[in-house]
Amino acid sequence: MFWLATSLGRPDEGGMKSPAATSIRILGIDPGLRSTGFGVIDKAGNTLGYVASGCIKTDAADSLPLRIKTILDGLVEIVATYRPQQAAVEIVFVNVNPQSTLLLGQARGAAISALVTANLPVAEYTALQVKQAVVGHGKAAKEQVQAMVARLLDLPGTPSPDAADALACAIAHAHGGQGMGALSTLGKRMRNGRLV
Repeated sequence: MFWLATSLGRPDEGGMKSPAATSIRILGIDPGLRSTGFGVIDKAGNTLGYVASGCIKTDAADSLPLRIKTILDGLVEIVATYRPQQAAVEIVFVNVNPQSTLLLGQARGAAISALVTANLPVAEYTALQVKQAVVGHGKAAKEQVQAMVARLLDLPGTPSPDAADALACAIAHAHGGQGMGALSTLGKRMRNGRLV
């Protein structure tokens, strides 16, 4: 098995149930080549409910194509298992190391491919947007994001950093965001993850 779901004490029959008719199931993705985080939540009105979270881990000893396949196959299985209706993916920005940015972009491409192949609408968010929606400011530390995710979803434990980032992405989407495509960008440009 190449992905690991964590229950954090929320019984949902392994997440196999479809979302209730009045709720929307959202899958958040934090792409990474080593570890791609995923988080599934249900939104019913103003209430958010935890469904599942975890990470798809790849073996660093494997070739790049095999690692990309692991991410793609893992997300295909997660979509089939939890049946989300919408997806939210964190946008990758250029790092100091261009090679790392390229590899991360390929992992993100595999994630988006798995989602659009399942005909899911995909919204994209910058890390700044996600942190702003969940913590209240865009420069929040990973530990702050983990703590707020646990608090907002009433979790008995703290999710792993990658799973917390994925859950945070889903929460940002649930809080009314529809990704970068929904923002009015007329006459604006992106600088440091912000529209200016």
